[in-house]
Amino acid sequence: MLSDIFLAYVHVFFILLPALAVAVVALGAARAGLGGAALARAVLWPVGLLSLWGAVAMALSRSGAFMVPATLTDPPIVLFSMFAGALTLWLLATRTQTGQTILAQTDPGLLIAFQIPRVMGAIFLVGWVAGVIPWQFALLAGLGDIWAGYEGYRAWQACAKGAPDARAKVMRANIVGLGDFVVAVLVGITTSEGFAHLMAQETPNIINLHPLAMFPGYFVAIFLAFHFVSLSKLRSPSRFPAAA
Repeated sequence: MLSDIFLAYVHVFFILLPALAVAVVALGAARAGLGGAALARAVLWPVGLLSLWGAVAMALSRSGAFMVPATLTDPPIVLFSMFAGALTLWLLATRTQTGQTILAQTDPGLLIAFQIPRVMGAIFLVGWVAGVIPWQFALLAGLGDIWAGYEGYRAWQACAKGAPDARAKVMRANIVGLGDFVVAVLVGITTSEGFAHLMAQETPNIINLHPLAMFPGYFVAIFLAFHFVSLSKLRSPSRFPAAA
């Protein structure tokens, strides 16, 4: 029963997160005045990339390839998927002409609002209550995701209202969100079976087992990419009100 809940939960966000990412791109492209073939290319590129990468990630998850390596010499495939995916999306948004054009017209509040769905990490707390996810990971990663989603919401609201501290809140949301990922990765490694299984010996973490392995193998990378793009946006002239 619980495995079915996890599977359904993952499949919902497997569709929802890429759709939200493409929606952000489409809104930016529309505001940039792209039309016709240019608009189609701007939307189809992320659709194709996220679809292909998602299909590969799902296959790797099902095969067990996202498990924590048994030894330090084994390739950490899950980390490759996480960081290579995030870096690819960031490069497309910030290092291509079309990406730069779209990013210039994308509201910084919209970029940080993408972190609101991070509250999906509450499922880790459900796993803890059910006795299949160790408390060390569930509390730190689960509550950390909820906090990151809340900070994303606060930053989005500040941007929407033109608050004087909007830029500061966007930066805070990025710091909280990235910090949460650092903690989650470290605790995930040390509570899972593998080369650094230091905690939760009686109840090893199942975050790297299918279907939850889609979190580190796919979902985290999309959130990371939006953090990187948001930080890049902060470095450029943006429509933030001057701080009081």
